[in-house]
Amino acid sequence: MQQEFTLGIEEEYLLVDRDSLELAEAPAALMEACQADFEGQVSPEFLQCQIEVGTRPHVTISSAREDLKRLRSCVSKRAAEHNLAPIAVSCHPFADWKKQQHTRKDRYDALQHALGGVARRMLICGMHVHIGVADSALRADLIPQLSYFLPHLLALSTSSPYWNGEDTGLSSYRLTVFDNLPRTGLPPIFSGWSEYERTTGVLVELGVIEDTTKIWWDLRPSHQYPTLETRIMDVQPRMEHALSLAAMVQALTRMLCRLKDRNLRWRQYDRFLIGENRWRAQRYGVGEGMIDFGDRSIKPMPELMGELMGLLAEDAEALGTMTELAKLHQIAQNGTSATRQRRVHAEAAAKGDDPGKAVVQHLIDEFHQDL
Repeated sequence: MQQEFTLGIEEEYLLVDRDSLELAEAPAALMEACQADFEGQVSPEFLQCQIEVGTRPHVTISSAREDLKRLRSCVSKRAAEHNLAPIAVSCHPFADWKKQQHTRKDRYDALQHALGGVARRMLICGMHVHIGVADSALRADLIPQLSYFLPHLLALSTSSPYWNGEDTGLSSYRLTVFDNLPRTGLPPIFSGWSEYERTTGVLVELGVIEDTTKIWWDLRPSHQYPTLETRIMDVQPRMEHALSLAAMVQALTRMLCRLKDRNLRWRQYDRFLIGENRWRAQRYGVGEGMIDFGDRSIKPMPELMGELMGLLAEDAEALGTMTELAKLHQIAQNGTSATRQRRVHAEAAAKGDDPGKAVVQHLIDEFHQDL
């Protein structure tokens, strides 16, 4: 079994005006300052109100924490110089997507042209976690096994209950928007790496896509790095919650590799069944439990997380991430960002305050809580 499971974390943030709490475009000077501070780790995103950061590869969560903390602090500091603040949330509570403009770069102009009107609604932010898996055959083998746990990661990460000022009734409305794009959703099942390359290569050869970066599955092999990239999660307002989710992805990958080393593997379930749990996570977050297909029962998320922590105990101990996984157990018991946003919204409405602005201020506060 490979000895190291490096991880990298990518996050997308929205920028808001500190006075109005509405979305604001990223000034060129802000981007230039951030890129000067962290060359190659900060970049513009599709919409002008977005900014993306990415850590370096790290062996441990503790080193990833320091990197992500520096990145978040840098964006916050540079944004404040323009009376702006970042929020790490997958949907702004009351912004109108029709008023947003995409960043004028060849890459984004081409994306706007390729996706048409679908691209205009992409006022969403996500969190991606890369785990280093050096062997390409192993990456292909892990995809259907890791896919089983994608709904669990989504449920624990949900942070987008609001859209256009309305409560959508969903915990992750972001996924509803994202699923309108082509080549999204759960990854297909491939017999091996050669089938993956042969299948995706058809679209490349025909010029439909220039490369596999235009494949946006919930879990995919990275085009640039020898990693598996988990993409299903909402972005986290609190840095420590982002790190805990990354730790879970790392531990899951190690656990599956450990099983393989013992000539074992996680049972492969039909995508139809996993898709049902994906919907339950999107709709309810941690509130209504998920289907345990082995037991043929719906289990509460705290119970499922308790079982997962037992399953991952050996791996979390080896990786030094028991504390991070314990925080996910707390999220399963107490609720996600979507839960907290709805609570703040209700409290503000009861006091006669503007509930949407109260939620944004709450998100600004949470962004800075762990810095």
